[in-house]
Amino acid sequence: MSGKYIWKLLLTLALVGFSVSYLVPFQNRDFADYVRGQSDSPEFHALLDRALEVSEASAEDENEPTISPYIALRNIANEERIDISQFFTDLKLEARLKNIETRNNILLPELLDRSQANLKLGLDIQGGVSATFQIDPKAKTDLSAAEYNSQLADAVSIIERRINSMGVAEPVVRPLGLDRIEVQLAGVDPKNTPNLVDLVKKPAKLSFNEVHMTDRPGTHPKPIGYKEMTLVSEIDGVETRRQLYVKQIPALTGKHVDRAVPRTDEWGSIYVSLDLTDEGAELFADVTRKLAGDENTPEDNGQLGIILDGVLESAPNVIQEIRGGSAQITGKYTAREAQELSNILNNPLELPLEVAELYVVGPSLAKDAVDSGVKAALIGVSAVIAFMIIYFMLGGIVATISVAMNVTIVLGVLASFNATLTLPGIAGIILTVGMAVDANILIFERIREELKAGKPLKSALVGGFDKVFSTIFDANVTTLIVSVVMLSYGTGPVKGFGVTLAIGVLTTMFCALIVTRMLLELLFETELVKRFVTLSILRNPKMDFLKRRLPAFAASWTLVLVGIIALFVKWGDIWGVDFTGGDEVVLTFEEKLDESVIADALNPVIGEANPTYRMPLGGGPEELRIQTSFGDGDKIPTVLSEAFPDAGIALIGKNEIGPSIGAEIQSNAIKSIVISLGLILLYIAFRFEIGYGVGAVVATIHDVLLTIGVFVLVPDHQFTAPMVAAILLIVGYSLNDTIVLFDRIREELNMRPTMKLYDIINLAINAVLSRSLLTSITTLLASVSLMVFGTGVINDIAFTFTIGIITGTFSSIFIASPVFFFWHKGNRKSVETSHDVAPQYDWQASSKVSSSKASNS
Repeated sequence: MSGKYIWKLLLTLALVGFSVSYLVPFQNRDFADYVRGQSDSPEFHALLDRALEVSEASAEDENEPTISPYIALRNIANEERIDISQFFTDLKLEARLKNIETRNNILLPELLDRSQANLKLGLDIQGGVSATFQIDPKAKTDLSAAEYNSQLADAVSIIERRINSMGVAEPVVRPLGLDRIEVQLAGVDPKNTPNLVDLVKKPAKLSFNEVHMTDRPGTHPKPIGYKEMTLVSEIDGVETRRQLYVKQIPALTGKHVDRAVPRTDEWGSIYVSLDLTDEGAELFADVTRKLAGDENTPEDNGQLGIILDGVLESAPNVIQEIRGGSAQITGKYTAREAQELSNILNNPLELPLEVAELYVVGPSLAKDAVDSGVKAALIGVSAVIAFMIIYFMLGGIVATISVAMNVTIVLGVLASFNATLTLPGIAGIILTVGMAVDANILIFERIREELKAGKPLKSALVGGFDKVFSTIFDANVTTLIVSVVMLSYGTGPVKGFGVTLAIGVLTTMFCALIVTRMLLELLFETELVKRFVTLSILRNPKMDFLKRRLPAFAASWTLVLVGIIALFVKWGDIWGVDFTGGDEVVLTFEEKLDESVIADALNPVIGEANPTYRMPLGGGPEELRIQTSFGDGDKIPTVLSEAFPDAGIALIGKNEIGPSIGAEIQSNAIKSIVISLGLILLYIAFRFEIGYGVGAVVATIHDVLLTIGVFVLVPDHQFTAPMVAAILLIVGYSLNDTIVLFDRIREELNMRPTMKLYDIINLAINAVLSRSLLTSITTLLASVSLMVFGTGVINDIAFTFTIGIITGTFSSIFIASPVFFFWHKGNRKSVETSHDVAPQYDWQASSKVSSSKASNS
């Protein structure tokens, strides 16, 4: 085997092996079974058996909450001071950690994490944890309405940043009414919830308070304006406590902290370094100057207490005035504790929160809905594979292998990030499959053209890949631009879609240009395959598309105008709960009904309804929660009781839900599209020339507006947060289709120096027409399958994408090309004066070689 194949093969195997290693195990393992298999110690096995007995006993007691084996093991070990790390010698903890409870609280979450699959399913697929935090009523009375609303908005933003710092994918953080905040943690194991909740609600009230210079509790009465506090410290595993009088009014507070960073000193001790604001630096210099004593007489030094959430963390002696705006919080911190403390201090939560509700959330898709989604995906993928193999024969088999590797690598990379796979993420994978199939179709169509031109098989392969490279590169780079903008400006599902799409762009280029080429070269070089046979749906089409540009252009933009009018007419009815907010009704039931059945009963009466089942984390009866528009919640109990009289449905309560992202998601969506189009215009102008960029942007705007218009005109469809990802998905698809055509126009201009621009454009459209139809067919096979057999968000995304496929194919021919033609007024010379450097194709290289030989002869 040639060396040029070996490096490709080794690289491919390495990437696939890397991906599979992160995807294994494919499912979460039972925690107790996993940890039992990781330790050979009989003593630990006995301890685990005791924990399992406690868990089983709690499950049998209906009056007590169920205790998981994880919690039971942690509680027993901490209460009996058993260091679990002694049973897992391969997991090394820092030797300086002497506190047994601290060691257990670090080790057990690590073992729990190792028992879970790296690629987690999202809250919308497998459920997760939902917590509702109640704001202290005092905060509302102590603050003005403007201050309170500002702090409530800040609290939502801060909680989301804290959760993001913990690596939780796509959290949903939204206000409920005026005094509560809901947090949904996708893919988070309920066993970890207490630690996450503590971090979310922790106010991180930091203050620097003077310690009384002379008086101490026990020997002096409490001075006026001071309070007694305890300073706890640990030296060599021995805990010591000191009582101090600390001034009630702080010298400065957490608002004076500009930045907090965990650091390690020269002796290996971990502390948190603080950079103060300008005002904080002045206040800190004032108080340290006041407390500074004499280095030679430490007993005269004053102490400055550092208080975090009411706990005296440290009280260092002040021996000199400290300027420069820097301070330190020292203590027996682990690296993790210091990082968490820094995250909290960098995002100080001023509103005090308490946990009002804590739920294990059932998946929003019922089992039959999940099954239907899987069925839809399998039908779509099977249809695409069957079509590719029937049409391209051997090439279809190669494409299937390449695409399968592509999806494996995408999932493996997501798993390596410990990402959570949600429904929008699945949509991103579906688009990746579409892009991958399209890239292979481009390659096979080019190879067939080369063979038709009379080239031998190996030369046709080289020529086909050389000519298709710039097309695949430009199409994927423009899609990458869209995904990067999603990551920058998107929220929640939009960002998750962007992550998957960005990874998919890179893997698609690798698999199409490296894996597919390697497989074909091996087959051709070894002569296992001596012919490249495919079917053909069009043979030498010669249609005059530009002749029909004006009526097509007018009809299309008329439909766009109708859609825009419908959008404004139905403006108040097209936005889902994600945008507008609404009512949430909580119900009990005796007979559990399927979510889709409930939705079918409610939708004709109240419009969109989103039912989910939830169970309290500590145990208790499962509840049914239904989200709908404001004012419709009161109708739900009556409608369901009449529709299902034997189900025993009863109302518990009703909440008002604030919009999860509301105006922000709308503005960010508009920003994403505008910025994407601006960047794409610049990129295409750089890679091609400005006329191509204008044509691509106009066509993309047309596709977005037309898709939204059709979506609005079809009854019973509303825009939700995931629909923003669907619209951006169309931007990527439309650009991909347009770039393929423009790249062919550019090539034909270089190859045919005397042909008119009108004829060049028609020639290019006819040349790529077969590819456009094949790509549309394969993509429609997948999207229509999801639309027909899928449910919920998948159905909506597939419906939107199906519209986008049709409009994208149409616009590249009848919008992008005519705009490019109009921009240059039909003049070929106008294009040539602003055109970029012509790409060097193999026929040009061959002619140069021939000319060189002729001149040498």
